[in-house]
Amino acid sequence: MSSAADPLAPLAGLPGVADSVDSVRKAVDRVYGHRVMRRRAAEITSEAALRGARGSAALSGADWALEEVRRRTDFGAEEQARTVGAALRLTAEAGQLLSIWRQSPLRVLARLHLVASGSSLAAGSDAGAGAGGGAAAGGRDGDTVGRPRLAGEPVDEPLVDAPLPDAEEVAGRLDGLSRLVIAGGSAPALITAAVVHGELLALRPFGTYNGLVARAAERIVLINSGLDPKAICPAEVGHAEQGREAYLAAFEGYLSGTPEGMAAWIAHCGRAIELGVRESTAVCEALQRGAA
Repeated sequence: MSSAADPLAPLAGLPGVADSVDSVRKAVDRVYGHRVMRRRAAEITSEAALRGARGSAALSGADWALEEVRRRTDFGAEEQARTVGAALRLTAEAGQLLSIWRQSPLRVLARLHLVASGSSLAAGSDAGAGAGGGAAAGGRDGDTVGRPRLAGEPVDEPLVDAPLPDAEEVAGRLDGLSRLVIAGGSAPALITAAVVHGELLALRPFGTYNGLVARAAERIVLINSGLDPKAICPAEVGHAEQGREAYLAAFEGYLSGTPEGMAAWIAHCGRAIELGVRESTAVCEALQRGAA
């Protein structure tokens, strides 16, 4: 696709964006070149999923210690536990949806919301079962689950209180986002992931778990693009490490739609990936010391 036909391509020319793209690429290449990755990549992937889920849940108000997330098996008792369970299920599910994403992103988003909600409708598939307590963890069945909200339906999003687009605008912008993903383009993976993440957070298309779904979609883009095919660079870790205040400030830039605001959001997402790389590099080093 030519730059003229790709609406995301011009974002690569915004101030600082090319540097962010280059820095992310170099960081990802370094961790993929770590000697531990040659022998124990599956362990790094598993640990990155756990830490990414913890980070995403923290941004949504359930800031649990990593070892508590690792230890717990019951994620249905109270609100924070349900949030952590939803995040765990989403990171497990993301890898099962890669082949569908480029064909039908709206189907993937609906599936992600079903899984996050712990709906019994999601239990009919093996994909995503097991992590975070399975379908019983959320127990939020109903006709609002797994579909974009309709006019007048409320949204429960604990992190974002920006003005909420109406249902008609949500439907139109979701369709545009879907067509963008299906068409593909020349924009680097960082830019596409940042736009998908930001747009879903701006729209909050579902009644619940919009932040978790937006960050899971970012994960899918990063994996599916080939930037992080083994899912060892958990951006969610970096978003959480930078803090909710910085996350929301950068997101305000996305909402503004200005060149400066978009560049700041993309840079923030790039830094999140680099911090995720740092986390997985530390895991590699720990495994290497343990094997020595």
